[in-house]
Amino acid sequence: VQLQASGGGLVQPGGALRLTCATSGFTLRDYAISWFRQAPGKEREWVAAIRNGGGSVTYYTESVKGRFTISRDTAKAYLQMNSLKPEDTGIYYCARGRPALGVIRNEEMYYNWGQGTQVTVSS
Repeated sequence: VQLQASGGGLVQPGGALRLTCATSGFTLRDYAISWFRQAPGKEREWVAAIRNGGGSVTYYTESVKGRFTISRDTAKAYLQMNSLKPEDTGIYYCARGRPALGVIRNEEMYYNWGQGTQVTVSS
C-alpha cells in the first residue's frame, strides 16, 4: 500500500493549487481518504474527507468550506484549493482509512499516510 502526495508549492493569497494523492496497492473506492495539514508550530489538523463507496460523500473542516474540494478517480484523490489564504500554509498529508463518521477527523482512524507536500501561501 502506498500513498504519495504531490502538487504543493508557493502561491500568492487568492491563488489556487491542486494536490494529488496517488495511491497503489488497494482499491481506492473501498476506503475513505482524508487530507490533513500541519502548520508550523501547530498540531496536524484534519481538512477534508471523501467517504468510501460509490456515493463519494465529502466533508470539510469549517475553515475551508466553499474554497476546497476533495475528489477522487480510480487511483488518485485530489484536493482542489481555491482562494488560498496565508493560514492555509502547511504540510498537507493524504491518509487512508475506514473511519466512522463521528471520528473521521481522528488521525488514529487512518492506516496509511502519504509523505506530505508543502503548501505556502504568501505574497
